[in-house]
Amino acid sequence: MNRRMFTKLVGAAALPPVRMRAAPQAPPAASPPPYRSASPFDVGTRAQLFVDRVLVRETDRVAFTLHPAVKHPKNPLVRADKPWEGWRLEIYGNVIHDPDERIFKMWYIGDAKGAFRDGSYPTCYAVSSDGIAWDKPLVGTLASDKFEKHNGVAMVDLACVMKDAADSDPARRYKMITFVDSPKEARGYQTLVSADGLHWKMFSKTPIAPAGDVITGYYDEERKLYVGFPKIGTEIRGHKRRVFHTITSSDFEHWSEPRLALYPDLADDAGSLARIEEARHILDRPDDPALMRTEFYGMGFYPHESCTLGFPWVFTINNNARYGNHEGPFELQLAVSRDLVEWERPFRIPAVPRGRRGEWDEGLFVTQSRALRVGDEIRLYYGGSNYTHGTPCLYRDEGTGRLTKYTGSIGLATWKLDRFVSADAGSEGGTLTTVPLVFTGSLLELNAATGRGGRVVVEVLDPASRRIEGFAPSEPIAGDSLRHAVRWPGGRGLETLAGKPVSLRFQLKDAALFAFGFRR
Repeated sequence: MNRRMFTKLVGAAALPPVRMRAAPQAPPAASPPPYRSASPFDVGTRAQLFVDRVLVRETDRVAFTLHPAVKHPKNPLVRADKPWEGWRLEIYGNVIHDPDERIFKMWYIGDAKGAFRDGSYPTCYAVSSDGIAWDKPLVGTLASDKFEKHNGVAMVDLACVMKDAADSDPARRYKMITFVDSPKEARGYQTLVSADGLHWKMFSKTPIAPAGDVITGYYDEERKLYVGFPKIGTEIRGHKRRVFHTITSSDFEHWSEPRLALYPDLADDAGSLARIEEARHILDRPDDPALMRTEFYGMGFYPHESCTLGFPWVFTINNNARYGNHEGPFELQLAVSRDLVEWERPFRIPAVPRGRRGEWDEGLFVTQSRALRVGDEIRLYYGGSNYTHGTPCLYRDEGTGRLTKYTGSIGLATWKLDRFVSADAGSEGGTLTTVPLVFTGSLLELNAATGRGGRVVVEVLDPASRRIEGFAPSEPIAGDSLRHAVRWPGGRGLETLAGKPVSLRFQLKDAALFAFGFRR
């Protein structure tokens, strides 16, 4: 059970009690369609990353490197500075950019015992013109006997909010996937709707997945599906663990049955002690080797044009906590999927660096439900703390250092466009050859950076890795650009090869290749 589930209530004014009843008969909810993976692999005009190795057939003297996000120098951007927010904040929600109002909007959660009539963990609302400096407008809709004005708008957990401009009903303009704890008859994973993102009403008639306490979700524009990832405790190698399943819906009303999607494997458990040692100085309990293991507490996502990236909140348990639950730190890692069900995690190291000793984000990590692309930057808002999951401050009010020693805040981590993982070669040079591909368009673009004297040359080959007649190796590319245009001798274009199976061979020298894509 999540630590905040003991007392959280849904605001009565915003979320009236709902009588549980059998779901009406309806067509089967949509499931993720199978990814078109037949060979040759159809890449269309979508940029292709190297987070997974699906398109890599062969390499020679090439290594793959994870590039952690860069933390914003003004972090943390949002702190607990209002009396109704309590002693800590967590993102436990989402950040969107509203194109109509041209502002960023954030739904986050506080920890404020006694501030509101219906619970202690209000979902609050903030706005920003640039996503860096945040204001907390006093537009709250929760009932409070202590504060006439505030910014609390819902008493729910994990307000995964999306704005749906296509919905014909203005009352459903904003949609939320979340966890509801109270009233008792509505407890579980539910959906809510709102006309303005401030006044929320229950939409689902029954829980959309079996009960738990953490769910994240978003709308997948490519698949035209609402996607949810509920945490459902599952027996994995001798322990009932926090793991995640996939559910989808085409109409936000009828949801598919949960399908196990992301769970810790043996490599995760084998790396547990190394992750524990990084946070040893703030752990409240000594290790119990019989209990040491890895679980997943939550997930954030970024729907890329060719795949879906995930940011699992990796929870490393070293022991039971003194006051119930489990002790241990979190870290954010990187995952990738091409069908929303099968996930790969080639790198078991932080995608967002852990704070150094004494910094605000050395303990727990959580994320917004969906990362944002802002221009040529990918933004992931995350919550960080300087305590671990079993620290007494989470379970006891008095004498535990709340707000004086321990607190949680919200920061920002960013990547340049598509620069999550690179294929690298040194000064001696190396090659990477793809599997057979089919594409549309006539232009090949590379997201790449080279050192002084470095270069990237591209060869177009047939499926047997033989050079195609008339296509000599490309002109060398050098420098640092998100969009290098590959040029061919004689100014020849690729339009004659569109729709035909080809392979690409990248000759890399002192270079990092992050992505490639055919464009029109």
